[in-house]
Amino acid sequence: MKKSDSRYRHFVQILREELVPAMGCTEPIAIAYGAAKAREVLGCLPDRMLVEASGNIIKNVKSVVVPNTGGLKGIEAAAAAGAVAGDAGKILEVISRVTEEQKADLRAYLAGHEIRVKPAEGDVVFDIVLTLWSGEDRVRLRIADYHTNIVLIEKNGEVLLKCGEVVASGAAASGLTDRSCLTVDAIVDFADTVDLADVRELVERQIEYNCAIAREGMDNPWGANIGKVLRTYYGEDVKVRARYMAAAGSDARMSGCEMPVIIVSGSGNQGITASVPVVEYAGELGVSHGKLLRAVTLSDLLTIHMKTGIGRLSAYCGAVSAGCAAGGAIAYLHGGGRREVAHTLVNALATISGMICDGAKPSCAAKIAAAVDAGVLGWHMFRSGQQFRGGEGIVTKGVEETIANIGRLGRLGMRETDREIIRIMTGS
Repeated sequence: MKKSDSRYRHFVQILREELVPAMGCTEPIAIAYGAAKAREVLGCLPDRMLVEASGNIIKNVKSVVVPNTGGLKGIEAAAAAGAVAGDAGKILEVISRVTEEQKADLRAYLAGHEIRVKPAEGDVVFDIVLTLWSGEDRVRLRIADYHTNIVLIEKNGEVLLKCGEVVASGAAASGLTDRSCLTVDAIVDFADTVDLADVRELVERQIEYNCAIAREGMDNPWGANIGKVLRTYYGEDVKVRARYMAAAGSDARMSGCEMPVIIVSGSGNQGITASVPVVEYAGELGVSHGKLLRAVTLSDLLTIHMKTGIGRLSAYCGAVSAGCAAGGAIAYLHGGGRREVAHTLVNALATISGMICDGAKPSCAAKIAAAVDAGVLGWHMFRSGQQFRGGEGIVTKGVEETIANIGRLGRLGMRETDREIIRIMTGS
């Protein structure tokens, strides 16, 4: 792909939009970011707060530890952390520099102030509305469609900011580069030909951050220690290392580890899954650093492509897209091109595309391990001359058609599944 091709510029911009740092699970962090920004507009610590959140936000915040809070979970903790100790200028690293004194202030604030939570009205899948009061002053702030997309700020009824059209899924959200130019063929072409200077800083930072938290997950007790369990009972083969290192990153991240990750499609778990297994295989195969950067770039863009049709949040586990993409990148590291990558993706998607998302929590690590395993199996199936064929279940002839089916399944077919998961999780 030549630099003069408009898709080239789009692909680089998509990576710039997606590969951003975040500390902590991105849904509670989005709440903390909104609360910090609203407090900034209010001009003081609020007397009370109201958080209105869509079902998928409630699902993804309920069971995950908010970092730098001393082990607290939930929407109230996230909102309070942002209001008391957040720096809105750091965006998704909004609570990365909380002091011990601020942690004590946070607990005191939670004990002495009302933070009410209720479901958001309407059908927007990604929706957070925060209202903060101080005496007679009131600030209302809305984040919709994706984690940093502030679409409304009001103070005392005066509109200070209103931008963008809120959509149902976030896949076509305003403010983001159009993803419709993404195809598997074009992504492989881009990975083969990209001037590494255009992506090096982004991808190297992703590798550095995400491998660091994976090592932390293996070195210390976090969550359910899925990474350690895999290593203990399955061994050190690269097929296992790819799984346990990615799982270990999630072990740490889901349990409040105060280390940043580089996210993909709005998710740190997806950012870890798309990169860490590829790094493990690159080391095993002894490929050049440049080839590693191309493979991780490929994995990131494949993840984004598969997630675009599904949307940012759904009942479909996002680790599936990232694990399958990592499988495609592993095929690429073995010398594969468009054909090998496409067949690996189809094989992997046919294997694991039914896995549900029931919120962010320690079991995400096990789901990541399963997704990476499916990606690796998809590659080994193809190299053994085996494949799943069009007409078998949701697999259709052609990788783009199969990806479109997955998007339809996750975005439309699993809507009621999503509602039922949320009802189960909230006891309603």
